[in-house]
Amino acid sequence: MKSKSTDANTHYMAHRIFIFIILVFSYPAMVNAAVEAIELNRIIAIVNNDIITRIELEQELGTIKLQLQQQNIQMPSDETLRKQVLERLIINEIQLQMADANGIRVDDETLNSTISNIATQNNLSLIEFRDALQKDGFDFTQFRENIRNEIIIRKISQRNVDNRITVSEQEIDNFIANQKIQGNAGDEYRLGHILIGMPETASPDQIHASRQKAQQVVADLREGADFSQIAISVSEGQQALEGGDLGWRNIGELPSLFADIVPEMKTGQISDIIRSSSGFHIIKLLDYRGAKPHIVTQTQARHILIKPDELTSEENAKALLASIKQQIEKGEDFGKLVKQHSDDKASVATDGDLGWITPGKMVPEFEKVMDGLKPGGVSDPFKTRFGWHIVHVVKRRDVDDTEDFTRSRVQELIFQRKVEEEHMNWLRRVRDEAYVEYL
Repeated sequence: MKSKSTDANTHYMAHRIFIFIILVFSYPAMVNAAVEAIELNRIIAIVNNDIITRIELEQELGTIKLQLQQQNIQMPSDETLRKQVLERLIINEIQLQMADANGIRVDDETLNSTISNIATQNNLSLIEFRDALQKDGFDFTQFRENIRNEIIIRKISQRNVDNRITVSEQEIDNFIANQKIQGNAGDEYRLGHILIGMPETASPDQIHASRQKAQQVVADLREGADFSQIAISVSEGQQALEGGDLGWRNIGELPSLFADIVPEMKTGQISDIIRSSSGFHIIKLLDYRGAKPHIVTQTQARHILIKPDELTSEENAKALLASIKQQIEKGEDFGKLVKQHSDDKASVATDGDLGWITPGKMVPEFEKVMDGLKPGGVSDPFKTRFGWHIVHVVKRRDVDDTEDFTRSRVQELIFQRKVEEEHMNWLRRVRDEAYVEYL
């Protein structure tokens, strides 16, 4: 008969053997998992005083692949795409470091407001937007941080580029005059762009090599190679990972380097190489659409403004306007009430008349209430940063606003053209000045 001690020893040995078997069979998986974790955390690039890890690259690579799939853009090889994505990470890291050194931050309130606006633009609530992102394979937490970084990068770019750009009235006049001569004012072009870059202080050999590479790209494209795939593979332009698509642009929005070339191109045509200080450019005219008149709906409106002060509280201002509205509805003359009560001295002389108002000219709160009224309607009291108002919509009209719109648009186009050109040069400079080591 076996003793209890023998039974216990047998049980203990069986348990040890069971544990040993589990360890033997699970050890390779445990080792592989550990190795994979180490590999993901491996440093792949040093950028000044910071690093980029493989996991950061893999996360960004996954995001870019999802975006390309959604746009039905044929992807290049993983090696080529990986190289392009790593270069974007390096450029972004340099800018984030500059922003940090300059004390540029984005708090959670600003971030949440930006993401809410993005959701609204997509006609989704914040929860619906988050769910849609996750359904498409995007990690929402990572998306938030990407947006935060984009805002930071935009701020450092504004400080170093945008805020130094000016547009004179003479530049606007000259631009409009040239467009009239060319007969293409308001025409829009959709361009594909590839940049074969080179350093600012490129040697003759480097220039020759870049030129040969650009000429080969042109030859491949003219033989039928896919433009988007080539752009993703070789371009150093800012839209490389979007297949080089610059989107729809008025001629004034294009870099001045292309302005004389594009109007002469046919849809689908590939340009010859175009030399600039940044390198060699290749463009393709993807599509074209002619100018259309700009028709806007203007509103003639008048208002009464009450400004709260030490003697008039917010509640009293609102109550007074409610009482004034009742008098108007009973037939009291609007102009008479303006003269008796309105604190808007500029419009008192015209019985509160603000004239014909073009969309975008008033503060959003005022415009929203005004646009919600039919001709003849009088609003309830509402508040803007100027005080409390009631507004009366007199009538509306559709007008051809093309001339004023064109002038405003041209100012923005010249500004954006200057910004884009200087931004490209600025990025090249900060990239050349940064310490970057690949590991």
